Amino acid sequence: MRHVSTAPAWAAVLTRALAIWLPIAAATTGLAVIVYGAVQQNLRLTADDAQVALAVRTAAHLDAGTPPSAAVPAEQLDLARSLDPFVLVFDADGHVLASSATLHGRVPDYPVGVFDTVRARGEDRVTWQPENGLRNATVAVAWQGGFVVAGRSLRPTEQHVDQIGRVVGAGWLATLTLVAAAAVVATLINPPRDWPTFGLGPRRITRAAQPSSS
Repeated sequence: MRHVSTAPAWAAVLTRALAIWLPIAAATTGLAVIVYGAVQQNLRLTADDAQVALAVRTAAHLDAGTPPSAAVPAEQLDLARSLDPFVLVFDADGHVLASSATLHGRVPDYPVGVFDTVRARGEDRVTWQPENGLRNATVAVAWQGGFVVAGRSLRPTEQHVDQIGRVVGAGWLATLTLVAAAAVVATLINPPRDWPTFGLGPRRITRAAQPSSS
């Protein structure tokens, strides 16, 4: 008696399931990257909106004759601790005239090279890092006597970006896992015609034909 097993050939099953899974996984990965990138860019760009309004308003007050010391917020903010908006006013040579921001007890150094772009375009938006771990979204505009910089900490925005990254990453992994399982099941249920039986039932046993006796 000869036994012939027709149980699923798992190497062949996995190979075909992988062929099904790979293009879907690639598309899913691309979509996840696009979603994360779009949300990250949207959050970063909108992080400048309040500073644009503050910088333009401060420049208008300065142009109307308000002294720099009166044009900036009265409260002095420590950039290492505060998340509130701040304003710096510079003269035409890039020297600080007034500031509502401090760092370790002194006015931090802003990259005055930004003002070259302001002279050419009227505005510039820069992510300013006065020291490691402190990132601020800043907007620089011109006024009649120099430049105005309005800024705010990027910490809340970066926390939102990290949260979105975790959500998108979890969805990506879950989708890849479900697609992989579905590809294996689909291969088992609907195998090619030239393969052995790939059903989930018990193995089939084929008995060799017995010679007839005369």
